[in-house]
Amino acid sequence: MRAGLTRALERHRRTFSSFSPGQKVVAVVGTGALLLAAVMVFRWASAPSYSPLYSNLSAEDASAVVEQLAADGVPYQIGGGGGTISVPRDEVYSTRIALSGEGIPSGAGDTGYALLDGQDISTSQFKEQTDFKRAMEGELASTVEAIDGVETAVVHLALPPKQVFVEEQDPATASVLVATRGGTSLGPDQVQAIVHLVASSVDGLDPARVTVADSTGQVLSDDADSAGGSGSRNRQVQDYQDQLEGKAQAMLDRVFGPGNSSVQVTAVLDFDRVVTETTTYGRAKSPVLSESVQEESYSGTAAPGTTGGVVGPDTQLETGGAGDDGSYSNSSTVRENGVDKVVEQSETAPGSVESLHAAVVVDTNSKVAVDASEIDAIISSAIGIDLERGDTIETSNLPFDTSVEDANAAALEAAAAEAATASRNAWLRNGALGGLVLMFVALAWLRSRRTTQAREDATSYVVEQLRQEQVARAAQLSRASDEAPTALALAPAVEPVDGMRDELVALVERQPDEVASLLRGWLVERP
Repeated sequence: MRAGLTRALERHRRTFSSFSPGQKVVAVVGTGALLLAAVMVFRWASAPSYSPLYSNLSAEDASAVVEQLAADGVPYQIGGGGGTISVPRDEVYSTRIALSGEGIPSGAGDTGYALLDGQDISTSQFKEQTDFKRAMEGELASTVEAIDGVETAVVHLALPPKQVFVEEQDPATASVLVATRGGTSLGPDQVQAIVHLVASSVDGLDPARVTVADSTGQVLSDDADSAGGSGSRNRQVQDYQDQLEGKAQAMLDRVFGPGNSSVQVTAVLDFDRVVTETTTYGRAKSPVLSESVQEESYSGTAAPGTTGGVVGPDTQLETGGAGDDGSYSNSSTVRENGVDKVVEQSETAPGSVESLHAAVVVDTNSKVAVDASEIDAIISSAIGIDLERGDTIETSNLPFDTSVEDANAAALEAAAAEAATASRNAWLRNGALGGLVLMFVALAWLRSRRTTQAREDATSYVVEQLRQEQVARAAQLSRASDEAPTALALAPAVEPVDGMRDELVALVERQPDEVASLLRGWLVERP
């Protein structure tokens, strides 16, 4: 095996020595590239696959986790700005269990309602209230972080102490600071969701007293938004205007083509909330609903020596008013009639349209000519222009400035042409390099094939010469055997042709130059 390996190495060395300088460079570079690719593939295949062990860790917890992993000899990677630690995929759960047994990370259980687990009978009322507030803040922060797009959240609650009288009770307030993931932002619906989640979780907290801000210091909600304030009103107006402009622009594009017209709509909306109650009484005769009649009567004579009468304003008795017989009578009637009454209560919802104003501009270079009155009629019908309500619409034909569009189009064409040229040059360069490599490989293959064919021809020629010489020697020995029988016994044994062929092949591989010189000498001496 050692001799075979030595012969193979020697053969490759001689083959490499027979290459031209260009072929040697190509062979060395190709071999180096193959070795580098093999090393990279081996490293990629042998590298472990990492998975996150913990995410969103604080600096203290991340330091403790890294220190423990280094002590345990577990490989790790740090990412996410230092808050995410990854370990090999097959060691995630075992490592997490081992770290939990060591109480790492410590911040995993010091937020939320877990803070209340350490309270005992000796806990003061102040500490109990403070822990309860911290627990609610932690739970609310975890709830807000569950919203898509929110990376971290901090919630602060201001809960005034309870008062005996309601009018003396201070309102509760809350503030939420959120940090979004890179490249994302919270929409109005998500902000309102955060506001209502916090307000619904705290007793007596009005959504108007919840403030949401992001990490850049921008206030995402204000006290008025929850009650339909200026922020939400502006969004409603803008959305309504965009909707009307989209309808009008779609119709104009179908008539004049894209880019040949423009429309702007201004909407004035009424956000006042009006409640009206009207009571109307009918004049028709109403039926009697209830009636009560009361009568009183008294009869008799006055006592002798008494004077009857009515007591006057000066406490003087006026005589002669009631007579001397002492009789009295009184009657009263109370009648309740049904009243024809109509009570109407109406409430006007905020956001009604007070007026609309539209402006349409058509390019004078447009190929389509349409009268301005027709455009006014079409747009008015499309977006609901009411002239009696005070709406206005104006259409004008003006030339459009297309210099920016032309410059952009020219830049795009130039960039496309440059990209096409670069791609074509890259294909040509790669094709030329590939052709050179193929040419060098073909030349090396042809050179190797010619060398192999020459070696085989030389070996066959030598074997044929030896075989003929062997046949001649055998014939000579056969003739000599008749004359001297003992000479045959003393003659050396004839070596088999196959064994001689192997030795000749090995000789040619070891000393090709000497064998080639020998063959040339035989060819010259050949009759």
